Amino acid sequence: MHHFWLTAKLDIVESLRARWFLIYSLVFGGIVALLFLFGLTESRVLGFIGLSRLLVTYIQLTMAILPIFVLITTVRSVAGDREAGVFEYLLSLPVSLGAWFWGKFVGRYIVVFLPVFAAMLAAVGVALVREIEVPWPLFGFYTALLAAMAVCFLGFGMLISALARSTDMAQGAAFMLWLVLLLFLDLVLLGVMIQGRVEPEVTVGIALANPLQVFRTAALLLFDPQLIVLGPSAYVILDAFGVLGYKIFALAYPSLLGLCAAALGYFFFRRGDLP
Repeated sequence: MHHFWLTAKLDIVESLRARWFLIYSLVFGGIVALLFLFGLTESRVLGFIGLSRLLVTYIQLTMAILPIFVLITTVRSVAGDREAGVFEYLLSLPVSLGAWFWGKFVGRYIVVFLPVFAAMLAAVGVALVREIEVPWPLFGFYTALLAAMAVCFLGFGMLISALARSTDMAQGAAFMLWLVLLLFLDLVLLGVMIQGRVEPEVTVGIALANPLQVFRTAALLLFDPQLIVLGPSAYVILDAFGVLGYKIFALAYPSLLGLCAAALGYFFFRRGDLP
């Protein structure tokens, strides 16, 4: 455990010094600042007003930005250390591969989640100063949703990083994964499959295997409990899960998927780098 936390601390320190972390933090902090600047808390959409309106917009923007940021920066972790010859140095030290791999996972998770959460806390702080009502249940669920999203794509990033033999290959694979998930994002488009006499349950099940679709649907569920914008797909989802059940699913499934991907990455990492 001592080596585990030392590795996590080292990854955090290295990330804080990196230029990408500064850009990453400025992006999410800038989003919140711009949303306040444009007076989004004064507008009303579907009954949402004040900080609720800002958080709804923030989560939609974050779903587009966070995955690619996490993937691209994470895949450089193991692949970059391999190219730099860190593994040879690592094997000469009394540090287990498990402590190193999972230490980097935890350290990188703290680094990628902290700016996103800090931006939300800043929004709450500004709202309290301006005496705007804070929707704490909405804030709590969105925080948990972003935490699950970070775990999911961090796990994918660690898996790709463990498999790729170069940084360029790792970044290319991460970008391709992001594009594939985007291509299968919208449940409305899957209406074509339903018209082709594919069972609706099978169609929606395939769609919800995509973690991006799970996050998007969960975000929609908060301000559209009937999921009207999804059309007929909403009936299948709500009948199968219910509102509360789907919220739990939206947190549990991506987190489990990310942890399984990271565990698989660790398996290949051990098999490929042990003498």
